[in-house]
Amino acid sequence: MEFNFSQILSTSMILFAIIDILGAIPIVIELRKKAGHIESEKATLVATVLMILFLFAGESLLKIINLDVASFAIAGSMVIFVIALEMVLGLTIFKEGDAPETVSIVPLAFPLIAGAGTMTTLLSLKTEYATQNIIVGIMINMMFVYFVLKNTERLEKLFGKSGLNVLRKAFGIILLAIAIKLFRNNTGL
Repeated sequence: MEFNFSQILSTSMILFAIIDILGAIPIVIELRKKAGHIESEKATLVATVLMILFLFAGESLLKIINLDVASFAIAGSMVIFVIALEMVLGLTIFKEGDAPETVSIVPLAFPLIAGAGTMTTLLSLKTEYATQNIIVGIMINMMFVYFVLKNTERLEKLFGKSGLNVLRKAFGIILLAIAIKLFRNNTGL
């Protein structure tokens, strides 16, 4: 088991872009207003466990339903592409339901942090990077997610609406490139 700094950096950046916790600050603030407060520790822990479980069991789950990782990665690249279009163009294609009482788990930990795009990305990353490097990338991101959840109001004031919008669009463009790379790598184009 050998750690590779380049792979850790790549997986961290890809997960950072797909999780987009900075872009989700307005959603987190709205959830906090509806629920009264958010349990940052619980949301971070649940999202981390979900991601690591899917990293290890996701491929087996796919085999049970007779799908290969490349097909899942191609489908995932399309989901990532649509999410990126939402970010860049300011569209809302994926709709979230009403926030229930347990906002720290649903919809914050799942599907906002560890949603379909994140799960798809994890399996796609597994086709290119060593598992231990992906886990380190997950942990780095979850530390950052925890920090953001704990300091959402301060970050909103720091970046302002315009700054958050610029970050969201910049990471949207990065996600577009990631989606295209995943598609090309898994189709042989």
